[in-house]
Amino acid sequence: MSVADTSKDEGLTAKQAWGLVGLLVAAVVLWLFLAVWPEGLVNVVGPKKTFVSAVFNGVTVAGLYFLVASGFTLVFGLMRNVNLAHGSLYLLGAYIGYSAANWTGYWLIGIAAGSLSMAVVGVLMQYFVFRKLEGDDLRQTLVTIGISIVAADLMLAVWGGNTYQFIIPEWLDGAVATPVITAVKSSGEAVYMKYPFYRLMVFVAAVVIGVGLWLFLNKTKVGMMIRAGVDDRAMLSASGVNVQLIFTAVFAIGAGLAGFAGVVGGSVLSVAPGEDVRYLLASLVVVIVGGMGSVTGAAVGALLVGLAEQIGLVYFPTYGVVLTFVIMVVVLAIRPQGLMGAAR
Repeated sequence: MSVADTSKDEGLTAKQAWGLVGLLVAAVVLWLFLAVWPEGLVNVVGPKKTFVSAVFNGVTVAGLYFLVASGFTLVFGLMRNVNLAHGSLYLLGAYIGYSAANWTGYWLIGIAAGSLSMAVVGVLMQYFVFRKLEGDDLRQTLVTIGISIVAADLMLAVWGGNTYQFIIPEWLDGAVATPVITAVKSSGEAVYMKYPFYRLMVFVAAVVIGVGLWLFLNKTKVGMMIRAGVDDRAMLSASGVNVQLIFTAVFAIGAGLAGFAGVVGGSVLSVAPGEDVRYLLASLVVVIVGGMGSVTGAAVGALLVGLAEQIGLVYFPTYGVVLTFVIMVVVLAIRPQGLMGAAR
C-alpha cells in the first residue's frame, strides 16, 4: 500500500471518529432533554427544569442577539464601517415601534414602523456620515459615538426614563408543551415542560432571517456584487455597477434589522434607556467571536454568547456576565479572525 493510500485511510478514519463523537454528543444531549434525570445528576446539576429552561432561554436570547448582530455584521463585519450607533438604532426602532403599535393597536404595524424607520435612518447615516468618512475608522468611531450619545438624550427627552412593554397578539401569547419531561407523577404520568410560544417564534424568525441573509449574500447577483465591492470597489465601479447604491442598500438592510430586533426584543423583555449599550456590546462580541462579515459566524457567536449568559445567570449569578468575555478572549487567543472568519 502506498503512502498516499495510507494517508487517505487515516483521513477517513479521523472523519469517522469525529462522526462517532458527534453522534455520542447528540445522544447525550437528547438524553439530557428527553429522559428523566437520576437523583445523582439532580444533586450535582440541580433540577432538570432549571437547566432546560436556562438552555431554552439561552437559545431564544441567542436568536435575539443574532437579529441585532446580523445587521451589525453587514455594516461592520462585511463593509468595515465602524457604526457604534447600531445599539441606538435598536432602541430607537423599539421606541418608534412601541409608539406605532400603541397608537394603532396593531403589533405588526409596530414591527413595520420600527424596521422601516430605521432603514431610512441607515440610508441617511450612510449618505451623510459614512460616505464622507470612507476609510477613516477613527473618525467613524468618534462620530458614531457622538451620534449614539445625542440619540440617547433625544430618546430620553421624548419617551422619558420609563420602561415600556409591548402587548403581543393573542396568537403569539401563551405557552406550548415541549417534548421535555421534567417529572413523573406517582401515577406514572409524565409531566412535560411548557415554554412561551413567542420566545420560540423569535428563534424561528432568527433562523429564517439568517438563512435568508446567507442565501442573499452567497447565491444572488446582488450579494456577489456586495462582496466584490468590499474586496475591490474600483474594479466593480469600472464594470458599470453603482457601488454607492449597493452600499446604501446594505446600510438600509442592516439598520432595518436593528429596528426589527428592537420591536421583537422589546416584546420579549422591555424597552428602557440603556438597552442600546447592552445590545451594542452584545453585537460586538458576537461579531468578534463569530468572525467579521460571516453570517454563519454571527449565528454561532450569538448561540455561544446567549447560552453562556443565561446558563451563567443560573449557575454563576455573580460571574455570569464574565463568561461572555471569557469566550471572546479564548476565541481571539486561539483564532484571532473569529470562529468562521476568513484570515486576512
